[in-house]
Amino acid sequence: MSKMYHHLPAEAYTSQDWFNREQQHIFSRTWRFAGLVEDIPAPGHFLSVQAGLNNLFIVMGRDHRLRAFHNICRHRGTQLIRAVGKTQKALTCPYHDWTYDLEGNLISVPDESSEFPGGVDKSCLGLKPASVDVWRGMLFVHPNPNALTLAEWFGEVDPYLGPHKPEDLIEYTEGRSSYEIKANWKIVVENYIDVYHLSHLHSNTLHMYDHAKAEYGWKGPHYHFWEPPSAAYAKGHEANLPMPRTIAEPHVGAWVPMLFPGIGIGASEESWNLFIITPLAPDLTRIENRTKLANASDWAFQKQQWKSWGFWKDFGGPKYHGIDVTAEDDPMASGDFTSEDIYACEQQQKSLKSPYLEIGPAGIGESPITEHQKVVLHFMQDNSSLGEQ
Repeated sequence: MSKMYHHLPAEAYTSQDWFNREQQHIFSRTWRFAGLVEDIPAPGHFLSVQAGLNNLFIVMGRDHRLRAFHNICRHRGTQLIRAVGKTQKALTCPYHDWTYDLEGNLISVPDESSEFPGGVDKSCLGLKPASVDVWRGMLFVHPNPNALTLAEWFGEVDPYLGPHKPEDLIEYTEGRSSYEIKANWKIVVENYIDVYHLSHLHSNTLHMYDHAKAEYGWKGPHYHFWEPPSAAYAKGHEANLPMPRTIAEPHVGAWVPMLFPGIGIGASEESWNLFIITPLAPDLTRIENRTKLANASDWAFQKQQWKSWGFWKDFGGPKYHGIDVTAEDDPMASGDFTSEDIYACEQQQKSLKSPYLEIGPAGIGESPITEHQKVVLHFMQDNSSLGEQ
């Protein structure tokens, strides 16, 4: 790749060595999105999440306090719990039935006299603690029990993320989805923060906002973005909204930040969406989408859809169309901006090993890409002075 227009070598997107080092230096040293506060509603409820090299879980104790632990039994290192669930009073390892209370203390060992022949103090064998924190209705975990708080980690960028209060919204469960993109996670991030592509790749699918007037920048390692509605969308704006408002008037526009590493938020006048990026391999990335909407009645949603029908009935359409091009065989004919993005990311990934690959001059709006690459390089330094973020 040309050094003039790119700060990372092609190997950063293709090699297992880079992937392994990113897991160690980025995803094992930063806060990781784990879920929404409503995912753990009562004592005994828990969920687990992979944070780089560490599998962690959050559990609500009997005192209604959230705690995070490394998901490792202190006996033989077996993963203690799986995915999401509820336990009544204790957490039991499936391997040898070592049992811990909801506060992480070891409380029961089968055949205890033979297990502790030297009189080992059981109180020293509790679960290894991690950090858990709540921010804007979201749960985050960190492998380090002494990590910076979320207020410190996201503090500088927080004022740029819009007036939304996701904790007051209701999750649209039918909109929850997970899928995989055959591309490196950084390709996915770069596509997300590339302002230049919005009016080109998505010329038909996202033209309800005025991309030329987008405002964007960086606060620490976090990217922030806002753009106003287009003139056509702004005309009769309240009637044109497809769903009831999630933010109060007169706020308008789309806030689409990318919080490091790989936490996208897509918020607008009528929805609040999460776009969570998880690297699976050098050329494979999993995306999880979760959506929250206004806490309004079905009747309110129906009325708003009727009001906006006139605007949306002729909105959008495929980027390319014709007799021989259909959505079934070409994502560019789908009329869906997610399909367009996936196609672009996967096509870039396919070119990364070509000896003829060069990165051309950056257009206006592509500067966030090189800034993100600088952030990646900063965290990739094998330098303890970076501390735990």
